[in-house]
Parts: sequence; structure tokens; C-alpha cells
Amino acid sequence: MRVDRRHFLAASSLAIAGSALDLRSLLAQPASQAPPETAFAPVRRSVGLFTGQGGTIGWHVDKGGVAVVDTQMPATATICLEGVTSRAQGRKIDRLINTHHHWDHTAGNGVFRPSTLKIVAHENVPGLQKAAAANQPPRPGLPGPNEQVVADATYTNTWREEVGDEVMALKYYGPAHTGGDSVVTFEKANVVHMGDLVFNRRHPFIDRPGGASSAGWITVLEKTVADHGNDTIYIFGHTGPNWPVTGKKADLLYMRDYLSALLAHVGAEIKAGKPREEIIKSTAVLEGFADHGPLIERVLTAAYDELAAR
Repeated sequence: MRVDRRHFLAASSLAIAGSALDLRSLLAQPASQAPPETAFAPVRRSVGLFTGQGGTIGWHVDKGGVAVVDTQMPATATICLEGVTSRAQGRKIDRLINTHHHWDHTAGNGVFRPSTLKIVAHENVPGLQKAAAANQPPRPGLPGPNEQVVADATYTNTWREEVGDEVMALKYYGPAHTGGDSVVTFEKANVVHMGDLVFNRRHPFIDRPGGASSAGWITVLEKTVADHGNDTIYIFGHTGPNWPVTGKKADLLYMRDYLSALLAHVGAEIKAGKPREEIIKSTAVLEGFADHGPLIERVLTAAYDELAAR
């Protein structure tokens, strides 16, 4: 199901501000803490990844083309850009992809912009990005509303293009983590960047003000697995402690099962007549998903509000 971009822009300022605050709490780092560790790692063929602060960055560099997926925060974006530029022997980035609008994936866009020929995202992303920035309190190191660098090329359902000797394909399957998530496939390498469609063994951020749907997310994961092979390597946006940032289709289906169990758990609590405040404050461990730790208010609230709205 396609989601109308205007639907998201009509979301209340309070809701979007709450979404921004929730995301900051997910990745908050005290000012006194040491800078985040960063690392480059190969994945397959010309494709690699970069970890730092924010969602995992993917990159492709060969003799004919350069591409980057997501940009993290400005400080780590600078480190990533230097590494990619070095590997590309000073060439510009042909395509920069934003998998979705969240600031931990787009705040570094301004760092990459002078070295990038084109930024691409789903058509809902620029509006969501601007709306979220306009309604979040200022934070040192993050671009404000008037400093947002958004995609200059967008697509509705699919986008596909050769970048050097690689073929990049973007697909929007519908609302999931947000209302504008792209699944990014490096076809020859058989590597897929999932953005935040996989939180590997970690409670996810379900951005309802930004168009998220847990039920839709389940479908998106199933369709993604169906569209790719058994040997596809997937890059994940975030992981739990000591869990890898890459994986296989089993990890996508595990994420699907977590979301299904979350909705089933909250649905059962609603059916039992428990009030909202009691349900969302639960610290029970979701059956079958002890590796995630106790349930948290962020995911319980999103699941409750989604079920209540049906």
C-alpha cells in the first residue's frame, strides 16, 4: 500500500517532536563520553560498511563508480567520507542514498553534499526529514531546520541504476519502520542494506508519527526475503550488544517474529482489559525473545497505539 506523503506532513507538531525526542533517547551519548569508535569493514566484492555513531553506513567503490548509503552524524560522516574518498582515489560519490529520514541516518548529508553528485531517497523522505527537524529542540552538532540537506532525486516504488560495475536497486515496500524506508540492493555483490528495517536483537524504534506500521513492517520483511536469495548478505541499521551488523534471511525473519510476538502480546493485554498505562509500563520479557531484554515503553506504546487505532 502506498502512503500519501501529505498524510505524514499533516501529523501534529507534538507527535513529530515526540518522535524526535524518542530517537535521541535511543542513541543518546553523554557529552563527557569519548568519541564513538569507527571502523570500515568489507562485506562482499566492492561493497563494505562503516560503523560509528548512528545507523550503519554502506559503501561501494570500484574503478567506475562510488556509492554511499546513509550518513550518520556530522562527526562520523567526516571520518567516513575521508575513508571512502581515499578508497575512491579522490573521485566524487556518484550516488548517496538515504534509507529513511531519521537524523542518525541523514545528519551527515551536509558533510557529504559537496562531494556527491546526487542524493536519492523515497519520495516521502524529504518532507518527513524537514518536518522532524522543524519540531525537534536544537542539539549541538545536529543540523537545524534551515540546515537540512535532503535528497534531490526521489522515487515512488522502485529505482535502479548502474554505478560503476555495480547495479543499485531501491525498493519501497510500504510503511514499516517509517513511511519512507528503502531497501537498497547491490545486485552483483548480492548485498542488501536494510536501513533500520532490522534492529538485530535490539528493541526497535517504531516511528508512528513518521508513518510506521508494525504490521506493515512484518510484511516488508517477508517480501524482502522473498525477493532475495539464501546467500544474500544483509546490512543492519542497529544491533544489540555483541550482535553482528550483518546477517542472513533468518535474521530478517527473526525480526518479523519479534514484531508479531510484540503485537500478539499487547493485543492479549488489551483483550484482558488492562489499561494503556499498565500495558506500556510492563517490563516483562517477550516470550521467545529473551535476547532483547525486558520490554520497554517505547515499543509497547507504539504497538498499543497501532492496535487501538484499528
